[in-house]
Amino acid sequence: MDLVEPHSNKILKTYEELHQLAEVSWHEEKTSCYLTEKLSQAGYQIQTFEQHYGFVAEFNRKSSHVIALRADMDALLQEVDGHMRPNHSCGHDAHSTMVLYAALALIHQPMKHTIRFIFQPAEETAEGALKMIEEQTMKDVVFLGGIHLRPAMEMPFGKASPVITHGSTTSLKGWIEGRPSHAARPEKGNNPLEAAAILIQAIQQIRLDVTDSYTVKMTELQGGETANSIPSKARFTLDLRAKSNETMTQLVEQTNHVLKNVGALTNTKITSDVAGFTPAAVKHPLAINLAKKAIRSSLGAENVVTECATPGAEDFHFYSKKYPTIASTMIGLGCDLTPGLHHPKMQFNKEALIHGTKILTKLLLEVDQLNWHEGYKTN
Repeated sequence: MDLVEPHSNKILKTYEELHQLAEVSWHEEKTSCYLTEKLSQAGYQIQTFEQHYGFVAEFNRKSSHVIALRADMDALLQEVDGHMRPNHSCGHDAHSTMVLYAALALIHQPMKHTIRFIFQPAEETAEGALKMIEEQTMKDVVFLGGIHLRPAMEMPFGKASPVITHGSTTSLKGWIEGRPSHAARPEKGNNPLEAAAILIQAIQQIRLDVTDSYTVKMTELQGGETANSIPSKARFTLDLRAKSNETMTQLVEQTNHVLKNVGALTNTKITSDVAGFTPAAVKHPLAINLAKKAIRSSLGAENVVTECATPGAEDFHFYSKKYPTIASTMIGLGCDLTPGLHHPKMQFNKEALIHGTKILTKLLLEVDQLNWHEGYKTN
């Protein structure tokens, strides 16, 4: 019996409505109200929170073991056609739509476990997952699934992967303190912008003894206010990316070592702080196998892509970092998405929403068949 097909037209309509509601991180009020209304009308028990618009929807609370899906709700603030406005260019409206209709498809199904749907704020700021963890939304969870639209360059329409291997990202924001002087007397000063130029070259020479990929680059540099003065300070941002969490640890250590050395070489004071961090995906074999079965059942074995590797990041992986015993995975959904994620003109084949909803529904049914104990299959 296909639990999703009767909802097909409603799925596409809901997506369009959520797309128009686009709200930036921590301001997802209308989006949250829209979703909670549909879920509460269907019979879900809703838990909201005072400090943000994230929420949890549950049914069948008889079981002490919880299987869960997570969706993100926020949009980006972008310039679109000459105007700055909230814009869903990362597919969170699509993710919320698919998780919503997986929930609606299962509400009348007999399930052995408690079913929990986590609608998360502020993924784009990499803060929402940590807030939902703080709210104890992972209590008793043994399985957590997620889904994300994938660009056409990674996966075509009609295919899906049981795991997206996002990398880890770290943002370092820092200051270079030199000595100001008149531009006519450069020998009296110590130019922090010249130190920044040396720093740019130095970080390009970082080499780690690892097999997986990594990058570090300067993405922001600001200093000076007039043409005839050497400034006293310059502000910079470094973007660090690594395929694994272990490589990221080494990369941060080596970058800090370079900052110290450049400071000593240029006789400047260089300080930095971590301004943002997201962990890399850690593959969970059981979760991946369950997702693979769900994709095969929904799209056919020939449309299963073993792994979707991407240089991007996702705060979904804070859940598995904080709770490594939970079986978790994020499904990659092929949808012919162009020109790319976060592009203000992003578009995709909306029929993929039907595919994704079917996969998520089948996934929870697969997970529910297992007996769970502390996140592991017991028989």
